[in-house]
Amino acid sequence: MMGERDRNDAWEAAERERLAKELVETVVRMGYPEEYGHAIVQNLRTEKTMSRMIGYLKHAKPRSAEEIADEMLAIMEDRKRWIQKKEAEYYNSKYNEMLYFGLGVDDEE
Repeated sequence: MMGERDRNDAWEAAERERLAKELVETVVRMGYPEEYGHAIVQNLRTEKTMSRMIGYLKHAKPRSAEEIADEMLAIMEDRKRWIQKKEAEYYNSKYNEMLYFGLGVDDEE
């Protein structure tokens, strides 16, 4: 029987596939090769980044492949900064725990 995590993973994979297909179709409708759309999907990889790119393509209506590539790179850089921020927050919280609780070594021995 499929567990909750397996269902969630399956849903995420299906959503990623749906967004990848929508992104490629959007790029093709704009007159670019399908391969270009697949290259964008490969670089973006996550549901959130693909959704953001789809929104950009539909609303900003970029006039060149270079504008699309620039936005893709900007989205990737934002994601990288977000990951770095979350890592810094995690390690900062661990450091604060260490300061509060100590290293777990008894000083009385």
